[in-house]
Amino acid sequence: QVLLVESGGGLVQAGGSLRLSCAASGRTFSNYRMGWFRQAPGKEREFVASISWSDVITYYADSVKGRFTISRDNAKNTVYLQMNSLKPEDTAVYYCASRTLSGNEYADWGQGTQVTVYS
Repeated sequence: QVLLVESGGGLVQAGGSLRLSCAASGRTFSNYRMGWFRQAPGKEREFVASISWSDVITYYADSVKGRFTISRDNAKNTVYLQMNSLKPEDTAVYYCASRTLSGNEYADWGQGTQVTVYS
């Protein structure tokens, strides 16, 4: 059974930083891509960033480029999202998800972690 567990959310002042973690278990993730998504109240879930376990290719939403960095620790089966220069509009529940490299949809999701940025 695949399990994705996010942690690291919290309350932070605008301009501050947080690092989210996603601990993955239940399968070998070498052929999977890991993504971070977020959903703010009253809004649709949106893509934030993604990375594969086997290479260093990363993708970011335009709204977070230059502020957020996605990375992974293969030995720990953990994916991170370093968030700097946070803005109130970054407030959302952040979710970790995985999909196969050849797939189009993220099939496995974590429970989410709340990030609240106040001005």
